[in-house]
Amino acid sequence: MDLVKELPRLLPLAIAWAETTSAEALSRGTSLNESGIAIARRVGVREPDRIRVVVLDEIPVPQDPTLRQAAIEAGLLGPRFGGLTLGYAIFLSAGDTRPQLLAHEYRHVAQYESFGSIASFLSTHLPDVATVGYFNSLLEQDARAFESVVP
Repeated sequence: MDLVKELPRLLPLAIAWAETTSAEALSRGTSLNESGIAIARRVGVREPDRIRVVVLDEIPVPQDPTLRQAAIEAGLLGPRFGGLTLGYAIFLSAGDTRPQLLAHEYRHVAQYESFGSIASFLSTHLPDVATVGYFNSLLEQDARAFESVVP
């Protein structure tokens, strides 16, 4: 799939899925403990008390087959992922709760805060991913740089 070409059609679907999935997680997720709050603040989160974490066997993926395929092909989602952040909602794979992963995901929360909304974040992040790839995207590089704030 040519993600750059398909992005104008897929972006509104991705935003809607992310907003709905985030809202569900915020209503049932667990708030951070003191250690989590401290790490979140270290990576730049302004409101760590709003973060909710949901631990699942598998990270959620969109039900829409085209959107799911695009996300997997772009490397945004898939079985190898330990975490996914959508606004203040963080999804973690049950087998991966490393402190470095948490710092990484908390940094994504700080990024969402700086953009002001899920829609604004995705409107910047997804075109970058479509152009340079997930691993090389600016926001992913930024989040990886903050993994080292914890041992």
